[in-house]
Amino acid sequence: MEQFAHLLDRLLYAPQKITKLKLMADYFIHAPDPDRGIALALLTGALDLKNAKPALIRQLVMQRVDPDLFRWSHDFVGDLAETVALIWPERATNAAPPRLGELPEQLAGLKAPEAGEQLAGWLDTLDATGRWALLKLVTGSLKVGVSARLAKAALGDAFETSVDEIEEIWHGLEAPYEPLFAWLEGRAPRPDMSNRAVFRPLMLANSLDDMELVKLPLADYAAEWKWDGLRVQLAARGSERRLYSRTGDDISAAFPDIVDFMTFEGVLDGELLVVREGEVAPFDDLRQRLNRKRTTAKMLQQHPAHIRLYDILFDGTEDLRGLGFEARRARLEAFWGREQPERTDLSELIPFDSVEALEALRAGSRSAQSEGLMLKHRHSVYQAGRPAGPWFKWKRDALTADAVVMYVQRGQGRRSSFYSDYTVGAWRDGEEGAELVPVGKACSGFTDEELKKLDKWVRDNTANRFGPVREVTQSLVVEVAFDSVHRSSRHKSGVAMRCPRFHRIRWDKPAEEADRLESLEKLID
Repeated sequence: MEQFAHLLDRLLYAPQKITKLKLMADYFIHAPDPDRGIALALLTGALDLKNAKPALIRQLVMQRVDPDLFRWSHDFVGDLAETVALIWPERATNAAPPRLGELPEQLAGLKAPEAGEQLAGWLDTLDATGRWALLKLVTGSLKVGVSARLAKAALGDAFETSVDEIEEIWHGLEAPYEPLFAWLEGRAPRPDMSNRAVFRPLMLANSLDDMELVKLPLADYAAEWKWDGLRVQLAARGSERRLYSRTGDDISAAFPDIVDFMTFEGVLDGELLVVREGEVAPFDDLRQRLNRKRTTAKMLQQHPAHIRLYDILFDGTEDLRGLGFEARRARLEAFWGREQPERTDLSELIPFDSVEALEALRAGSRSAQSEGLMLKHRHSVYQAGRPAGPWFKWKRDALTADAVVMYVQRGQGRRSSFYSDYTVGAWRDGEEGAELVPVGKACSGFTDEELKKLDKWVRDNTANRFGPVREVTQSLVVEVAFDSVHRSSRHKSGVAMRCPRFHRIRWDKPAEEADRLESLEKLID
């Protein structure tokens, strides 16, 4: 446990990607089995040790230290695990610290009283770093700036193996991944996934700007709409049917209305949307379906899922990724015409003959319920990752509005001590005059220096507190950039911004001059 805790601590404060890769690679090489396999599962999100609620942690620590001292410390530090790890009084014990590889089995099935007693005993055996790591694991708040893809890349670096090779067998394996490590170390053959519906790494596009567009040999490129949905992969092999997100997460359980109609054999690439009577619904309709362990019949009826197909990777067992885009498109059209998979259609290829024609298409993309355009080289093979040149995305310009900061919360990971999550609002007429109502939550778009100034402003302008949330004086205006506006029952305003982020902090602008809700409602597609 101590070795993994040390890794987490260093990852949290390592700003550079190359440093994180080296730290994880070194751990995977030197840590024993099954510890390194459990560590890999935790870092990639394939395993969740969440077994204790924050209330239990607070109860444990207040049995050991003065409750007021804990509350003051927690308010200053901000992060529960970090506060408890630092303030927990050390006790002499002959017990051994927990082993990471044994934690899943030891935690499984523990009730709250047993979990509290076991957790307190483990905390007594660990130093501050070990206590912090253990608390992060059992509360399900492990955020150290590492994505699943980055952890797999570090594993590939450690054993000189392509991350794409690891991705293609990943979903046929389970923690603690001993067959995977045996293959990587040359002690066993590569695990056979020939009859499994595993994930194949997606090909991604590079952003395109106006200056780059005029340099492209446009005759060599095909154009499609860039739909505002969720990029997915449909994989069907043998008796297995899987729906994967762009990062390789298995989301099949949330979309039975897609998986149940996958009667074909192959691997397809497309966009997951909600479509009603041929019309693409706003992204918020799709959001209602995401991250659900159980989908009701009412949800299936009101938010029908649909796949707009872009590409084909496998036709049956035949790998088509080495063909050019036009050849794969012809195979996709033949496949779709033959199989007629329900709840799918083909992404339209858009004819154009000039830069001006493309610009006109992009200018009209918002009314077409699209994010912009995709340009794909006609002879591009299907490569995993983001190769330079074959595919481009040319998104429509962002919308902007001036909004007022209403509520703030601390961030995660490196930002756990800073107020970095900002709920912003717009004005409307209320019963007692003008009032602010929330329209979005922005957590990005500012520099580290701006974050420090914002954090100080929050501490100096706190008007009220609701648990971890601070209500602030209605005095700071920010210019927010966002992709679109849609109806939302989750906000008091009835609307929500799509992907809001800070564009500019308007320290100089009076709050009463911020935008009104009616202005945002006019932008609803």
